Amino acid sequence: MIIREGGLEDPQVIALLRLHLAGMQANSPPESVHALDLSGLKRADVTFWTAWDGDELLGCGALKQIDAEHGEIKSMRTDPRHLGKGVGAHILQKIMAASRERGYHRLSLETGSGDAFDAAHALYRKFGFSECGAFGDYPKDDPFSRFMTRVL
Repeated sequence: MIIREGGLEDPQVIALLRLHLAGMQANSPPESVHALDLSGLKRADVTFWTAWDGDELLGCGALKQIDAEHGEIKSMRTDPRHLGKGVGAHILQKIMAASRERGYHRLSLETGSGDAFDAAHALYRKFGFSECGAFGDYPKDDPFSRFMTRVL
């Protein structure tokens, strides 16, 4: 598995991000979908990575800078054909390493709260994340969002 920065122009990546957005929209009401679209992932404060096996896309993830000491995980998604192979863990490790290199002291995320998000919750807990309150511009009282964080 090779993790590369960028790739937002690749048709496989675009298709996986469409699948990601569709999954978020299918499992949360519209006002609770906070996933970034392609234009959001191209912003200067976001770094995007993809995981590959040869020419086959395995998954993706991104890191958004909240401030000089705080980063946010965005757009974590494993291609359904590669679930259970450790793709998410590898991408998460890359995001955590990049966060440390940038000098972030905290890494946080927002994800859904329903059963469809249980595997994501388990992955983040495995890497030391715990639940926290809303951060940044997220609504404080959204029952469809779960917030997690960890000190680096």
